[in-house]
Amino acid sequence: MSNYPYPMLNPPPFRWNTKKEITEPKVHEWIQPLDDQDSAKWTHYDAVILGVPLSRSSISASSASENPEAFRRAWKSFTTYNLDEDLDLSELQVADLGDVREHVTDISICHDNIKEAMKAIQTHHPDSLPIMIGGDHSITAMLIKGYKESHPSERIGILQLDTHFDLRDLTDNGPSNGTPIRNLLESKVINGNDVYNIGLHGFFNARSLKQYADEVGLNYITMKQARKKGIERVIHEALAELETKVDKIYLTVDMDVLDISAGPGAPASTPGGMYIHELLEAVQLAGASNKVCAMDIVCLDPTKDIANATVKTGVHVMLSFLTGYKLRQEL
Repeated sequence: MSNYPYPMLNPPPFRWNTKKEITEPKVHEWIQPLDDQDSAKWTHYDAVILGVPLSRSSISASSASENPEAFRRAWKSFTTYNLDEDLDLSELQVADLGDVREHVTDISICHDNIKEAMKAIQTHHPDSLPIMIGGDHSITAMLIKGYKESHPSERIGILQLDTHFDLRDLTDNGPSNGTPIRNLLESKVINGNDVYNIGLHGFFNARSLKQYADEVGLNYITMKQARKKGIERVIHEALAELETKVDKIYLTVDMDVLDISAGPGAPASTPGGMYIHELLEAVQLAGASNKVCAMDIVCLDPTKDIANATVKTGVHVMLSFLTGYKLRQEL
């Protein structure tokens, strides 16, 4: 595509053959590729979707790089109408920007491309809500760095739904999927007390990571605490506190936050994690916040999935987040 605007992106890997006029579209008929459309129309998009197919930076073996394509293929299973809210997402204009171009062997080049892709979105689609489909969790640090470079005066907070702190030492682990939050802290892109991690539980974080989290003032609510208070209340409280402190909130959803029974396609999913209805409620509430400026869905490996269950859950997460965004627009 000669006029494709982003040199670090590839167009979507395939195209659905859809009818031109559809009164009740399915998701694959609703989300449209960018193509060579008039750039004057780009500012009209309510949301843009970006695939980030990188998982070579994962601590454990993962094919999360295959998720963006699997994610798109699962769109055919969903309509745009949300029965629970009596709301139709097809009123939103959503574009598929394609995938960030990845280097075969050099992760640092991949990370630079991811950062530049986010900066390009802020340039070409400044009023659109970016939704990134990973890929492993290393991409989050690069996406937020790209956003920060585009908005240097803004204070950015993070709402993180995760089983893990993602605070491993960069000296040992580098910019991997175990270090994105520490990467952002040590780069001084964010403040520790502007991070709210919900979903930690069990025997899956070292004591030293908790100690580091306490040292930097990171806010975290374990899954046990969240269930006692109720996920809706916990998310409301986290958003309310963030909204008083920061200019924008970035939502990152690590699919390993799900209980292993609910997320078999998340390589690091564990017993005792979040249930699907809790996750869907959480992301819808986040989408409704006026300060949430972007979100990502990471660490979903379709090659490990069972009956496409986790991939479909990931799509449901995206649509639930957009439901919150649509409700935000209607206020």
